[in-house]
Amino acid sequence: MATYEPAPVPNLADKTKPQGTDLTPKQKEALDKVLAHFSDPDYKLPQVDAENSTLSDEEKFWLSYECMLRYLRATKWAGAEQAIKRLEDTLRWRRQFGLYDKIKAEYIEPEAVTGKMITYGFDVDGKPALYLVPSRQNTTENQRQIEFTFWILERVIDSMGPGIDLNLMINFADRARNPSLSTSRTVLNILQTHYPEHLGRAIIINVPFLINAFFKLITPFVDPVTRVKMRFNPQVVQEGIFAPNAVWKEFGGDVDFVYEHEKYWPALNKMCTERKQRHMERWRQLGGTVGLKEWDTRREVTSNGQAVEPKVEVPLDDELETEINGESEKVTAIEEITEVSVGIAA
Repeated sequence: MATYEPAPVPNLADKTKPQGTDLTPKQKEALDKVLAHFSDPDYKLPQVDAENSTLSDEEKFWLSYECMLRYLRATKWAGAEQAIKRLEDTLRWRRQFGLYDKIKAEYIEPEAVTGKMITYGFDVDGKPALYLVPSRQNTTENQRQIEFTFWILERVIDSMGPGIDLNLMINFADRARNPSLSTSRTVLNILQTHYPEHLGRAIIINVPFLINAFFKLITPFVDPVTRVKMRFNPQVVQEGIFAPNAVWKEFGGDVDFVYEHEKYWPALNKMCTERKQRHMERWRQLGGTVGLKEWDTRREVTSNGQAVEPKVEVPLDDELETEINGESEKVTAIEEITEVSVGIAA
């Protein structure tokens, strides 16, 4: 049966566990230094205008405990200073690239109308799948194409639970219109520099001779850690990576996905916006500081297709005062929020 809707949320209970519980003393020391650096109440982002050097709430939310771990791992635990430099480089890049202001759904939508990049479904470990279909390319190469790539990646990240990375699914069938080497290198550089530790695997199918040659050209620019995650023409169902009802037919599954932009696009935006708002609200309840754990702010347990927010243990007294609709209201320190999902979550 054909479908156009986002996939239902799988049960992700016990799919991941809190990170950073097995650090060596040296790794713990490096993490503490990174956390202390960004936790300084007088912290200002360097190399930006003084009036814009204070971090926004969204930037502080991004600077989670797990985010710091990702950058420390990406620098191979070379020291706090290297991780801090890379984190600050990314903070500046996110602003300059326009992730917080320019690249909004209405601006980026012309790139999305053919369904050339779609998030749909999850593997057996709860990793979401981001499908790239180059044959559906509908615009000439321009900056907005690159911006769309990272807009959709940000939506996948918005929808992911803690400790989960993603599957990049690329199908080169049907006379794919392939990006230039220059564009590919730009995207690759951004991915490796500003999204470390987010790729679980890249599953690539129907690779023709010219594309194979193209991959050989860009391989020298791919980080060795990323390179080993690239899988060409795998049997994803037989190998136990995806359940048959969770992956497109083109990749060996049972899902006959038909993209209908007018239905999928608003559902994607609604789900990701609402989920991000829930996570940000929980982050504020837990103190609204850098270094909070995604395990506490982002984890959701699902049951029967419903996204159910976990209990949030607020490290305060039995009650705390919060502001709701401009009025002060007492809420219990353990709060449970339940919401039915349209199914674009991890």
